Amino acid sequence: MLYRRRTLELPRGKLNTPVLFPVRNIGTRSKDNTPPYVDSIPDFPAAMVNTRAVRNRTPLWERIANGRTLREEMCVPERTIVFADSGGFAFASNEIDTSPQKTLQAQRTLDADIYGTVDLPLSRDNRTEENQRRINLSIEYALEASDHHSGDALLIASVHGYDPETVRNCIAHLDKYGDFDGYALGSMVPIRASYKKVTKLILAARTATDKHLHVYGLGGLTYQPLLLYLGVDSFDSSAFIRGAGHRNYLIPGFGGEDLKDIEQLERLPCPCPICGNRTLDDIREDRSALVQHNLWALATELRRFQYVAESGRNIEDYLDLRFQGNDLTQSAYETAKQQVRRLT
Repeated sequence: MLYRRRTLELPRGKLNTPVLFPVRNIGTRSKDNTPPYVDSIPDFPAAMVNTRAVRNRTPLWERIANGRTLREEMCVPERTIVFADSGGFAFASNEIDTSPQKTLQAQRTLDADIYGTVDLPLSRDNRTEENQRRINLSIEYALEASDHHSGDALLIASVHGYDPETVRNCIAHLDKYGDFDGYALGSMVPIRASYKKVTKLILAARTATDKHLHVYGLGGLTYQPLLLYLGVDSFDSSAFIRGAGHRNYLIPGFGGEDLKDIEQLERLPCPCPICGNRTLDDIREDRSALVQHNLWALATELRRFQYVAESGRNIEDYLDLRFQGNDLTQSAYETAKQQVRRLT
């Protein structure tokens, strides 16, 4: 097992890992933003924001540039730890409209604790030559950011690759020529249904470095136990927001359940502070409550894994049960288990 616990020293204090960074939609033109959670869910003292989206939303950016803080805009405590990624996911289909230096300056203006470097995500539809160009540019942008980075915020280099060798080579090159506090594995969302492939890529990244490892976009209920087993230190997710918009109710150990398919229950099966005293109909009609419940579900998944690990129980026995009944995830876990056992 590669699961590990560490502590990051950040401008706003210490952050214990492994940890989920809930994605905040601030800066996007979406009514589905995240309700407050930092004071109510102790597992999540942090947030992930999209630097490009904030910078390109002119009224919001002007308020921040004129002295209002990002955390005031998000209605969270100033102690909230912020990971500001570059917003590179937009470059999968759009032209690059930033540079490493411009992004660094924006991340400083946001007063983020962790910076993600500018990157160009890959696509399964792109030709091999185009994806290689994107990999090379992401490396170039990361090294340029390394040259210009200063201050106490952590600099995390974004890494891409659709085969383990490419991932390992990218990290080795960045480690040799740059100065990074860790790495973030991207381009996973488009291939998230290919569990075995994703598992192998994550393992390649984990074995290539002992530094902090983040995985972009795969922090939901299904992937979280796999990420923890493979030694991932942090991850982010917006599934709790998107799912709530479709009235999808997350249940640890089961996944998501469409509330329209539940008719006979008076109360839902979760005793969290959101669901404990409310009826099914209340939760179904209150999107904000559903978002908060979904975050509690993600916290519960994380707590269960940590409890099993810290109490000395066999993690693999737990995961055998956790993935039972889902052929795809069970197969991916078996693949991961074989590889991890060869390493430990």
